[in-house]
Amino acid sequence: MDKKEIFESVSNMETQIGHLYQQLGELKQHLAEILEENHYLKLENEHLRRRLDVTTDKEKNNEKVKKGTTTRVSAQGRTLDIGEGYDNLARLYQEGFHICNLHFGSLRKEGDCLFCLSFLNKK
Repeated sequence: MDKKEIFESVSNMETQIGHLYQQLGELKQHLAEILEENHYLKLENEHLRRRLDVTTDKEKNNEKVKKGTTTRVSAQGRTLDIGEGYDNLARLYQEGFHICNLHFGSLRKEGDCLFCLSFLNKK
């Protein structure tokens, strides 16, 4: 082998190492995304299990009680019928989930959501 062939061989290896390094970086990024998604899914699963436990306990306690609607007075003095659905949405929001049409069912990561709050406070 002469000097030119050795230089080309080393240059070729350097290019291949560069491609491998790039692939390794992409794989690392993909792994980070998967780990983050896994973390959020574990949190959501934990919330759902707690909610299921609470709901099951409440259903056992309320089997004999008839479920009705409650009334609430609006800002204009009108009474609004607020049923079980509204209560469920309010509870979901308190547990940290979105109830707005933009992000329904996903975890609230950064405090209160103005869309959810406006939905809860409709007049």
